[in-house]
Amino acid sequence: MDAQGKYILLCISVLFLFSGCALKKPYSYPNYEIIKPEKTCNPNRTNIQDLLDSYLDKPYVWAEEGPYAFDCSGLTYNIYGKMGIDIPRVAREQAKMGKNVEFKNLHYGDLIFFGSTNKRSTTINHVGIYLGDGWFAHASSEKRKVTISHFKKEPVYLKRMKVCKRYLSEDDRIRYMNCDVPLKEMEITSTRYTTPWQPGMTLPEKAVPDRFSRET
Repeated sequence: MDAQGKYILLCISVLFLFSGCALKKPYSYPNYEIIKPEKTCNPNRTNIQDLLDSYLDKPYVWAEEGPYAFDCSGLTYNIYGKMGIDIPRVAREQAKMGKNVEFKNLHYGDLIFFGSTNKRSTTINHVGIYLGDGWFAHASSEKRKVTISHFKKEPVYLKRMKVCKRYLSEDDRIRYMNCDVPLKEMEITSTRYTTPWQPGMTLPEKAVPDRFSRET
């Protein structure tokens, strides 16, 4: 290839590089772009625990699904997505999937969905992952981080509980991916096109935008 050909090839490469960068949206709060997590492990409770352990104390940021910050449904979306199990992004849609489980029959990895303390209300605005013996993990807007809570120590969560769901059977061999009602389709993207919240960025002054109610 002569010098002119190399120069043309270089120009094309530079233009391609800049056009690719231009497609990526910089982070702004709240970032409602849904970033699909890359599968890194198989679906089982050991991997749920490993993922949770790596996410504990990560900051709560509304509309984030990791890997550096999470809201409540972003945490569950990420963990199950990392295991190759596609579930909806938001809690109210996640609650439509899976097998209904009574609270007394919960196992590690089951999801617990919460709403208001009004027993007649069916609205869901929070989700956590059951860990056993009354403990559950969740991204809490009140504590501003991924944390672990206990129903006896924070009994308000028992009053707010609406439904419990299971995606994986007790032996991890079966997936309960049935839906109670049609799911709302949501567009997903990747970090190639949008920027999630990252360490070093300023945390929002308010955990949840004013137009939304807090989860606690």
